Amino acid sequence: MDAQLVAFTGVAAGMVAMPGADFTVVVRNALASRRDGVACAVGVAGGLVVHTALAVAGLAAVLVAVPALFRAIQLLGGAYILYLGYRALRSALRRPAPQRNGTGAAAARGVGRSLRQGFLTNALNPKAPVLFLSLLPQFVPGEQQPLPRTLLLAAIVVVLALLWFPAVALLVDGLGGWLRRPGAARAVEAVSGAALVVLGVVLLAGPVAAAT
Repeated sequence: MDAQLVAFTGVAAGMVAMPGADFTVVVRNALASRRDGVACAVGVAGGLVVHTALAVAGLAAVLVAVPALFRAIQLLGGAYILYLGYRALRSALRRPAPQRNGTGAAAARGVGRSLRQGFLTNALNPKAPVLFLSLLPQFVPGEQQPLPRTLLLAAIVVVLALLWFPAVALLVDGLGGWLRRPGAARAVEAVSGAALVVLGVVLLAGPVAAAT
């Protein structure tokens, strides 16, 4: 058994499952519909494909070598997450009255839109490729060729994301009968919106502080 591969899988699983912007956006979309939640989850995995590909290619090192580029992407990502948080809070404040079927379910957002939200939320996080760039080499044995091994590690991360985030979406959809009640849905929107706003502010504060 490859002990390093097992160890990496455990570390990667913890990273993928850690609550953050990706988790919050998937939950929000899953509240709209199962299809939206799963589409958003696939979008998040697509963002991870971008990050792991950058790490494998070594291009993520550019973000470290060019601080201005890193800060610009960080500002863009923070602004996008902040925007999603603002929309969630606005939705919580303006949630319409329950529909005739009594579920109060949010209107479906559309698969394409949900997919895009998941992808952009993950892809615009510039810290992810730097993290993978520093993490992947730690699990490449010296006697092995780096490229095949890093490709395998990158594939493990993407597969874990494709398992975890759709599972979250399906769980939220399964609890939808309760979560989509007007009061519960409003609370989830408010909490997720506040979480996204905080994450966006944190991302924006870093490059702003570095520039001053």
